[in-house]
Amino acid sequence: MKSVLAVAAHPDDIEFLMAGTLLRLQDAGFEVHYWNLANGCYGSNQSDRQETSEIRRLEAITACKRLNARFHEPICDDLAIFYDRPTLAKVASVIRDVQPEIILTHSLEDYMEDHTNTARLVVTGAFARAMKNFSVEPVREPTSQAVCLYHAQPYSNRTPLRKLVVPEIFVDTSDLLARKKELLSCHVSQKQWLDCSQGLDSYLDTLEGLDRQVGEMSGRYELAEGWRRHLHLGLGNEDEDRLVSALEEGDVEDLVFFEE
Repeated sequence: MKSVLAVAAHPDDIEFLMAGTLLRLQDAGFEVHYWNLANGCYGSNQSDRQETSEIRRLEAITACKRLNARFHEPICDDLAIFYDRPTLAKVASVIRDVQPEIILTHSLEDYMEDHTNTARLVVTGAFARAMKNFSVEPVREPTSQAVCLYHAQPYSNRTPLRKLVVPEIFVDTSDLLARKKELLSCHVSQKQWLDCSQGLDSYLDTLEGLDRQVGEMSGRYELAEGWRRHLHLGLGNEDEDRLVSALEEGDVEDLVFFEE
């Protein structure tokens, strides 16, 4: 079965940035794999670190079940997603296990290092999927399938230096807003935390606002998620854009232009 692996930093990142695209791919026949590298342990000002990580794990599992996806366990604490050899070995192992045709992950430029390090780990993990002499943990055999890797919009649609990021690929989420909000609402602890600090249902409003801004950039959709495809070298074929080809015409807009 065709598979897509979504790899994000923290519980709720997938719901904010990727869930609409995952729903579209699921409708297109893809098996969805859901993975947050960090356990969310610092995402509360009410419970301690251990209790917070347990709460957020269960919330992520609930969202994953509603998405009808396969859950992969986190491998580190918040603020501890480092681009190092042990973490890379774990990331590459999961990529070998899933053997995805499509990988979705964070932008290489984002407002916090957990996001950018996740993106770097996923890029190298995908590159190392076929390297026999690269040892992974747990041990899994190398795989050689071609994979297309895509970077989501940075949170806020801007780089850390405030530059607006215009995606190359737009996936229509106009009719998926309620489903995306339902998935994000599974992260109840974040609602409580952000309601106290930012106002009632602020995180649901933020989700809608981000998608609306990307939709405006598309010039076509009311709401959208945005993507940029990683360079094909070491991953697959230059002329194969699996995200665009997998989705129905009308649900995706490809505005990629290459300059010689």
